[in-house]
Amino acid sequence: MPQAIATAAEGARDSAGSAGARSTTGALGTGTAQAQGSDFAPLLRAVKGQGLLERRTGWYAAGIAANLVALGAVITGMFLLGNTWWTLLLTLPLAVFWSRTAFVGHDAGHAQIAGDRRTSRAIGLLHANLLLGMNEAWWNDKHVRHHANPNHIDKDPDVGVGALVWTQKQAAQREGFARWLTRNQARLFFPMLLLEGIALKISGFQYLRQQPARERVLSALLLVMHLGLYAALLLTVLSPGKAIVFALVHHALFGLHLGMAFAPNHKGMEMPDPDGDRWGHLQRQVLTSRNVRGGVLTDWFLGGLNYQIEHHLFPSMPRPHLRLAQPMVRAHCQALDMPYAETGLIESYRQALQHMHEVGEPLR
Repeated sequence: MPQAIATAAEGARDSAGSAGARSTTGALGTGTAQAQGSDFAPLLRAVKGQGLLERRTGWYAAGIAANLVALGAVITGMFLLGNTWWTLLLTLPLAVFWSRTAFVGHDAGHAQIAGDRRTSRAIGLLHANLLLGMNEAWWNDKHVRHHANPNHIDKDPDVGVGALVWTQKQAAQREGFARWLTRNQARLFFPMLLLEGIALKISGFQYLRQQPARERVLSALLLVMHLGLYAALLLTVLSPGKAIVFALVHHALFGLHLGMAFAPNHKGMEMPDPDGDRWGHLQRQVLTSRNVRGGVLTDWFLGGLNYQIEHHLFPSMPRPHLRLAQPMVRAHCQALDMPYAETGLIESYRQALQHMHEVGEPLR
């Protein structure tokens, strides 16, 4: 691996040297108007040479099996505790393992688990539609557009106008309650994540009308099956009142956990100028992404999304290889004088909230 890092860095220096004079754009010190494609090529060669794009089917099979066992253990615990308020304590582990399930669905959508499209979709349908009640087709459509143009105000749906806004230009157009929401969006961000678990289900059902007929039928069937099985589980174990409280708390914790995993990735990072020069792949993915430092626990809690830069550069790279690719990517960026954003988890939240606060500043 050290040799691969050196090779990537040397290739990057060669690319930078051969580019000659370039125009400076945004935070990239060396500029990128020319030779954008060649900046990424040596890194791609080095990563391929280390076999980091090869799939880890066994690793994923073991992880999926362990997660299903954990979900089964939580459900067994619910039956053992029975119709008591103490059963609500299991909303936390259930939300945590639901998030593991979502991470598997995310990886399947990127073809990290299997190269075969049908197998990847089957894994996605099982984990997203059936186990979570979240339409994998909706998520993949949205997520592919995000990966193609991260933080691009006109092309990335994750920074479009919604409950929250991401630029002062968007904020200036807010009226009424939306204007108040924008003024306070930084302090309301984490409380709003408590609604995300339910919002994901609603968005999935709304997307059904955009799917082809055959695909729509299967997606809808699995979504309805999820709701039926989930309701049957809760009403078998709990009284209707306790079941409603369990479902609300569970979905609130699930949404909060997912939001905590996705919030550090791009919020407060560079946003390409829609009217400016088009960025190359390396610049487009690195400058708009933020990594989160940490060890095995951080990797597990964030589902590998703490290596956001590496994930965006190589979306099909299996999750366990992201940590191995990081030194190569960091060295490559350093050789190009390209900023490589990496911070602690708490600091990543602070930076994201600071950006949201600054967006709403003119309205206060």
